[in-house]
Amino acid sequence: MTQKIVLSAMLGFFAIASFSALPAQETVKDAKKKAKELGPKDVMLGEGDLLTGIPGKGPLKGKEIRTWLKDPEVHRVINPQLPMGLAPGVSQIKGIDKNPMTQAKIELGRQLYFDPRLSADSTISCASCHAPNEGYGRHTQFGVGIDGQEGGRNSPISYNRILSDLQFWDGRADSLEAQAVGPIANPIEMGNTHEACVATLKEIPGYKIQFTAVFGKEGVTIDNVGKAIATFERAIVTGPTPYDYHEEMAKYSKIDEDDLKELLEDDEDFAAKYNSMKKGSKSHPMNESAIRGQELFFGKKVNCAACHVGANLADEKYHNLGVGMDAEKPDVGRFEVTKDPKDWGSFKTPTVRNIIHSAPYMHDGTQKTLMEVVEHYNKGGTPNKNLSDKVKKLDLKDQEKKDLVAFMKALTGSFPEVEVERLPK
Repeated sequence: MTQKIVLSAMLGFFAIASFSALPAQETVKDAKKKAKELGPKDVMLGEGDLLTGIPGKGPLKGKEIRTWLKDPEVHRVINPQLPMGLAPGVSQIKGIDKNPMTQAKIELGRQLYFDPRLSADSTISCASCHAPNEGYGRHTQFGVGIDGQEGGRNSPISYNRILSDLQFWDGRADSLEAQAVGPIANPIEMGNTHEACVATLKEIPGYKIQFTAVFGKEGVTIDNVGKAIATFERAIVTGPTPYDYHEEMAKYSKIDEDDLKELLEDDEDFAAKYNSMKKGSKSHPMNESAIRGQELFFGKKVNCAACHVGANLADEKYHNLGVGMDAEKPDVGRFEVTKDPKDWGSFKTPTVRNIIHSAPYMHDGTQKTLMEVVEHYNKGGTPNKNLSDKVKKLDLKDQEKKDLVAFMKALTGSFPEVEVERLPK
């Protein structure tokens, strides 16, 4: 009996010793510590797997989430890089100083963006009005919310928002974070309260795990909901367009033919970039109509670039174009926010990148096609007391109108691949 007890004790000792000799199991805390040691990393937005979700199929399980969060790479702060075309706007990036980007935060925001449980009756998500397959807008004249209620404005697009701060058509939200949580409590959008939304999310184990991993002890709060969704939206960036490739190749055409030949022979990096651009230009061509349209768009005769300027082709300002100003009770736009008479009837300039995907157009969704948009400008807008001095009668010929539309179609690039279904159980 004594021998058995001694033997049992010895086996127990060796078992404990063996167990203690194993490496400690990695935790999310360890991963975040390692991420901090590694420091920020450069990441090209619009590419890769940033928006494709945690690998797997079906509803997200707690075990999958915990395992994924143990990877230090998903916690490293992202130093966002922008693709060709948008790249010159990198100095205009908004919001990441106060709300740094990480892949873990992007993934949490992705889930929240597509989750209808943020609404009062679990029927409306952010994607209900800003759907990836409808150009991150919606092909309805107005946004449609809870119980089929319609708003009074067309759904703004939610891509390339990393270059924008004030949000909505009237700029009433001072940040993307504020914009993200506004619709949750809007009675005709998600029809919820922030308190009820937070309470719902706290009951979902997968969300509790992620909010704690991303935001620490703060966990699930409405501010953190806004930070996560905003981070996801900042990662929705459009890829290079035929116009961007055309512009890059135009730079090479300015180099003397003999000098170009010498550079291609002597500089491997130059040759690699040139050949890449040449290949991209061939696979993303601008036709002759679009080239003529580009000249009109940026030229003095039409000068769309008076407002559609910069890397994202949007000045982030507010203008009265006359749209809807002949209504009995017109939407006064930015004036409602600032009460400044010069803002009466003014609305924010949207980007024209990928605009072909997000019809109908203008703040009231009254213009169904790009040709209708061109016709509106061609007639000089709709006269009213505050019509922008940038809007003038153009007297364009039919072919010129078609050329402008062709150019706007040439402003179409790729959207990043995104997972729309995998959500926590």
